[in-house]
Amino acid sequence: MNAKNEHPRPLGEILNVVAGRLRKVDLRLIDEIQRLWPDAVDPVLAEHCQPEFVKNGVLLIRVPSGAFAQRINAEHESILRGFSSLGERAPTSLRTVLSES
Repeated sequence: MNAKNEHPRPLGEILNVVAGRLRKVDLRLIDEIQRLWPDAVDPVLAEHCQPEFVKNGVLLIRVPSGAFAQRINAEHESILRGFSSLGERAPTSLRTVLSES
């Protein structure tokens, strides 16, 4: 429901918003990044952290704790180099988000 009124939004409007968001995310690219992930990062990071998606050159990585976020941030240059084989499609920066579990 829309907060401004109590009428539901038309399905077409909602689908347009979702489609707009999907157009900005390359799903094939994240598949390649997930395949490269174990070789691009330390084995402990590979086991506990998960690349989620790339949008506008930013790779979002789901982490289980602040300690893992700090490690990702500290190692961001080497992690980004691990994706250099992707050429122009390679992420240019990283962002972490805490897992909800």
